[in-house]
Amino acid sequence: MTVWKEGVSLAADICRLTRHFPRQVQFGLGLQMQRSAISVPSNIAEGAARGSEKELLRFLKISRGSLMELDTQIRIASEIELFDQPETLLERIRVQNAKLNALIQTQKAKLL
Repeated sequence: MTVWKEGVSLAADICRLTRHFPRQVQFGLGLQMQRSAISVPSNIAEGAARGSEKELLRFLKISRGSLMELDTQIRIASEIELFDQPETLLERIRVQNAKLNALIQTQKAKLL
């Protein structure tokens, strides 16, 4: 799944980025960003492994929720000047979200 591979890549980039956060936020916002980012491909994988169309749909929705949490956390990190130019990451999230939404719609159609 392309959406899973892109999720893994995004999670790795978030982990690399947050390593450089100041210590006082590294274990708060930084760790939360890592958890949200890692949750995206992890939930896609878990849903696919469940062997049920209904379960895949459920986990795709969880993945989408984690992606939106990450979007918010990136905006907060940028707002408090932890890094500049969040646009590239936010665009990757926008594309990932569109792909997840398409997968969710496909799964919903399969269940009708």
